[in-house]
Amino acid sequence: MKKPVLLLWILFALATAGSAQQPSFIADSLETYISRGMKDWQIPGLAIAIVKDGKVIYMKGYGESNIATHEKVDENTLFMIASNSKLFTGTSLAQLEYNKKLSLNDKVTRYFPDFRLYDNNATEMVTIKDMLTHHLGTKTFQGDFTFWDGNLSRSQIIQRMRTLRPEGQFRQDFGYCNSCFLTAGEIIPKVSGKPWEVYVYDSILMPLGMKNTHMLTTGISQRPNVSRPYSTSFTGQLHELPYDQVDNLGPAGSMVSNVKDMAKWLLLQLDSGRYEGQRILPWQVIRRTRDMVTTISSRKSSLYPSHYTGYGLGVFMTDYNGKQVFWHTGGAFGFVTNTCFVPEEKLGITILTNNDNQNFFEALRYQILDAYLGVGYVNRSKQQLPGHQKETEQAVKDLITLKGRVKGNAAALPISAYTGEYGNDVYGTIRIKPKSNDLLIQFNGHNNLTAILQYMDKDEWLLEYSNPAFGIFPIKFRIDHGKVQSVDIKASDFVEFDSYLFTKK
Repeated sequence: MKKPVLLLWILFALATAGSAQQPSFIADSLETYISRGMKDWQIPGLAIAIVKDGKVIYMKGYGESNIATHEKVDENTLFMIASNSKLFTGTSLAQLEYNKKLSLNDKVTRYFPDFRLYDNNATEMVTIKDMLTHHLGTKTFQGDFTFWDGNLSRSQIIQRMRTLRPEGQFRQDFGYCNSCFLTAGEIIPKVSGKPWEVYVYDSILMPLGMKNTHMLTTGISQRPNVSRPYSTSFTGQLHELPYDQVDNLGPAGSMVSNVKDMAKWLLLQLDSGRYEGQRILPWQVIRRTRDMVTTISSRKSSLYPSHYTGYGLGVFMTDYNGKQVFWHTGGAFGFVTNTCFVPEEKLGITILTNNDNQNFFEALRYQILDAYLGVGYVNRSKQQLPGHQKETEQAVKDLITLKGRVKGNAAALPISAYTGEYGNDVYGTIRIKPKSNDLLIQFNGHNNLTAILQYMDKDEWLLEYSNPAFGIFPIKFRIDHGKVQSVDIKASDFVEFDSYLFTKK
């Protein structure tokens, strides 16, 4: 009887070896942690995959993709992955360089002879690599109010980049730039003969078997098992948002995917460009994307065991408790997502969520890194939650105060004095029309974006966008000698940090 018993013990040990090696947080606490975090941060749905040592060791959906119909999230549920698209673009350009179709040090003007930046010297020097590494000196998100969900074509956005006046130094200051990635991605069809979306699909998605990943946002609402986008911004209450339409910024962030497919992307990253034993991409291509080009910070973090942060070709990099970590996040209206991989540990993580006003998706990533990389336990969600709750409560109070100032008061001038066309060098034009005792702004650079202006007091108006993701703000017209001269218009920081000055024509 001893031999069968011994054999059973051996088989049991082999079967449970994988789970026994997982950190206790992953094996015992992960599900509880996620469920608690989703409730605390008001997240309707979340999907997660963890890969380790060449295998998917955890993959699951939580909550709802649609709070009206109560459809559940699973591993196949689609989310907009937004800027997690960038590494696909950077990898494609590195592959084209490997195949001697281009050099990342090529000048952008080689492919777009009429390309211009605000500064002539930068125009002459700027390369594909500069575009991929956010090295222009522009501010983070600069120009995105014009480009995000806008009606400019890709070529028109590239043309409009000449209007972006940088506040930083070329090749010195980091400023996260979506239009830069678009420009780099649009070089792909110049050398391959295929549009960006077709090239990435053919050279990466299909060889990897990422069959349910889509390159563009077009038609997203009609796809099966797709999450709806939600937010708690400004109001504190969960509300649904329209889907972004950002195919004009495609190489910077238009991809749609799920954790089942993103796990395959992580496995390729962790096996030097191989998947299931098959070579998909040369190691030299993968390695090229991870070379740090832009230094973002070289100072020790106060929250995490890291000392530097840099950027390669569509991927951030840092040290974390002695290990090299690569990651990126993605944000679209109603969605925030991340991917992360630690080659030395053969560890990869992807987390997709459908509420854009929360940081649990990152707290969870760090919690998992802590567990695998031997960092002492600190509840990352509870560490960050009070600050988030305080900000949300203050935003709700501010909004109540602003709306309380709308009492039907008369503006300083007749309504007709404010109407007409206004222009901005970056954005283009808006038109302000009367709407009863209020004003209606038509944003000509967007297909379906308007805003209502209601007069409050003290020469201030309350601006409320038709798409709630763009926000609610107090604004003021500049009046000189009884005539309206201009107006400053703000959008959500999620879109762009600075306001736009529109001058009355």
